Amino acid sequence: MSKAFIGTGTNLGDREAYLKAAMRYIEESAGQIISCSSVYETAPWGFRSRKKFLNMVLFVETRLSPPELLDACMKIEKLLGRVRSNKRYTSRVIDIDILLYDNDIIDKEDLTIPHPLIHKRKFVLVPLCEIAGGLMHPVLGKSIRELLEECEDNGEVTKIGGL
Repeated sequence: MSKAFIGTGTNLGDREAYLKAAMRYIEESAGQIISCSSVYETAPWGFRSRKKFLNMVLFVETRLSPPELLDACMKIEKLLGRVRSNKRYTSRVIDIDILLYDNDIIDKEDLTIPHPLIHKRKFVLVPLCEIAGGLMHPVLGKSIRELLEECEDNGEVTKIGGL
């Protein structure tokens, strides 16, 4: 079994329902959720919107390879109604990202692990730190807690509870 950390986020529609549905589908098709962070309300990152996101991080044990896990995450996004656009950052009903997978380092056109922007995003670091603060980033050689302390992102991240 491999261990993966998966980030989920949404800022459209019934945000909590989308997070719950994503969790359910991840358990059905990707692996067992061992733990999950609290839910955080966060400002959009990389674009402007009045609609705030709900974000959380899941710790999953999986038998899927990294490409298979990516495929499962993309199928779940599509199932939940995500429509990809040409814009890199935009509002969405669901976003599911593989943040870390074991200590693997993968740099391919369609898959980069660890996620290349973990260290720049408080909306990822705060929930990830909640469930795995001592985990070492395999490329940067620092703990998630250290990366959060050094993060220059000043976006608002507010804990709102669990699901």
